[in-house]
Amino acid sequence: MNLLGKLSWSAIPFDQPIIMGATGFMALLVGSVLLWVTLQGAWPYLWREWLTSVDHKRIGVMYLVLAMLMLVRGFADAIMMRGQQAVAAGGAQGYLPPEHFDQIFSAHGTIMIFFVAMPFVIGLMNFAVPLQLGVRDVAFPTLNSVSLWLTASGILLTNMSLVIGEFAKTGWVAYPPLSELEFSPGVGVDYYLWALQISGIGTLLTGVNFVTTILKMRAPGMGYMRMPVFCWTALATNLLIVAAFPVLTALFAMLLLDRYLGFHFFSVDGGGNAMMYVNLFWVWGHPEVYILVLPAFGVYSEVSATFSGKPLFGYRSMVAATMAICLLSYTVWLHHFFTMGASAGVNAFFGITSMIIAVPTGVKIFNWLFTMYGGRVRFTVPVLWTIGFMVTFIFGGLTGVLLAVPPVDFQVHNSVFLVAHFHHVIIPGVLFGAFAGYNYWFPKAFGFKLDERWGRASFWCWFIGFHLAFMPLYVAGLMGMTRRMQHYEVLSWQPWMQVAAFGAVVIMAGIVCQIVQIVVSIRAREQLAVSADPWDGRTLEWSTASPPPAWNYAVLPHVADVDAFWAAKQHMHAGEKRPARSPDYEPIEMPKNNPTGFVTAFFAVVTGFALIWHIWWMAALGLLGAFVTLVAFAFRDKEEIEIPAEQVASFDRLHPVEVAA
Repeated sequence: MNLLGKLSWSAIPFDQPIIMGATGFMALLVGSVLLWVTLQGAWPYLWREWLTSVDHKRIGVMYLVLAMLMLVRGFADAIMMRGQQAVAAGGAQGYLPPEHFDQIFSAHGTIMIFFVAMPFVIGLMNFAVPLQLGVRDVAFPTLNSVSLWLTASGILLTNMSLVIGEFAKTGWVAYPPLSELEFSPGVGVDYYLWALQISGIGTLLTGVNFVTTILKMRAPGMGYMRMPVFCWTALATNLLIVAAFPVLTALFAMLLLDRYLGFHFFSVDGGGNAMMYVNLFWVWGHPEVYILVLPAFGVYSEVSATFSGKPLFGYRSMVAATMAICLLSYTVWLHHFFTMGASAGVNAFFGITSMIIAVPTGVKIFNWLFTMYGGRVRFTVPVLWTIGFMVTFIFGGLTGVLLAVPPVDFQVHNSVFLVAHFHHVIIPGVLFGAFAGYNYWFPKAFGFKLDERWGRASFWCWFIGFHLAFMPLYVAGLMGMTRRMQHYEVLSWQPWMQVAAFGAVVIMAGIVCQIVQIVVSIRAREQLAVSADPWDGRTLEWSTASPPPAWNYAVLPHVADVDAFWAAKQHMHAGEKRPARSPDYEPIEMPKNNPTGFVTAFFAVVTGFALIWHIWWMAALGLLGAFVTLVAFAFRDKEEIEIPAEQVASFDRLHPVEVAA
């Protein structure tokens, strides 16, 4: 019996110079960071204030850090694919062997959806939602930490596949029969499944946490129709998470049973049905699109109103459109596989619903435009991302309506036309929103703004590079080029692929600008320092210090309007300020920092790695360790600390809110 299961030295691809070079570079980079932290003596601080933190704001920041790191990792895959397709035409074979190219496009999709887009939107929700609700934390702070670190566990397992074994070669959807053991006997699909199972549990816990927080924990006076639109979009997103992610978990469990125990859920020769996998995947997958897009819509709503100096146009219609999208997202999944052989009636039904769901999205676009119309729009970096989104997303949405027509879909199905459409919706719909929110709330998180010049440069590189990278794919798709091609013989496609590769280089310049923006801003943080309300904001988060204290609010605010802070400022400007009296400060109970999330994630990685490589004793130890950690948390003696009223009062007096004139 081999104690290491299937693991051996042959799992490390020493014969692949690109993989080993990338691994060496990553190891050098990570080692350098760890060495620098050690030399700075920062480990106690990091452990105490960040790694074990249950503060929703710090957890949100850590989600965003993970997303940015994985954006670089996922984009490295993207530019390698674009480079390969730019040169691998006719007799030229390019520089990526087929088996490596297959892993790259699979890893790219998996990373960008699960480990870039999801951490971005969850990070923004973590940071902003409790502040906007006027509360001190989420409903289950330690569960929030567990969610973060389970996501990090999935990220680590995915990156381990780069050097130990392989990643899936199935695409990010892992359709059977290709993902079954007969056709993918290696560990690549197992890495995919266990990484997403572990991180998916964390995402589901996040959904439960935020639904509870939004429904049960709001400031006094904040009814549902006084919540900021971002909180409404967060509620819709987390309702979808709670409804959709159990489907994905069950689906992956069935595929794991097929692969590990010889079940036949999806193998036709055993009585299974591969199309059932496709159905269940997209029952999760299309709501997932709105899980990602809706929080970005909330960001655009906050940015449009704040920088136009006006209330959001059509607040109630915006709320209605958000919840309509939430419901309709479960009526459109079959448009992902019109070619499966369903009847014309079935295809027609899903084609019509796919067009109908564009209506509430159109309502939102008009609301943002009418908000800006007649306002004094300040063209800051968040506004640039918002306008860039509207210009780009409208075109992407139109191609979506086109694809909702089954006969058209039959013509371009599985072509790079579809790749162009998907990116035309997701990049402006999610990433542009994440970047807008990141620039918008950064001053609140750290007390200083991001450098505007580098922010603008980043926006224009992304905006121009995006269109250069994906518009050519529409043309190539209509010319017949299918997706996921490592090499092609039709030389007339090559010029379009070369333009797309150049667009990817321009996007890379945008990412470099974002990195430079952070470095420049940190170095000039004293000059970029801001007050509590740098944007003349409208919602409650701008009524507390920048950065906020652990308890968020010394005294919980009372809400009487939709834009509660804006209304309070207007009363003050109108001379309606009440006689000044000292607030009634009271001691505040806050949850203690807790290592449960970090330790649980460690055992999750151990368990996942062991199950991938069939190291059963290690898997048992990992599960035991996770169980003992959770039991220890359940029997903890002290779960909260008390902040004395004097400390709260002292901080509040030192950080008065300066109301913009």
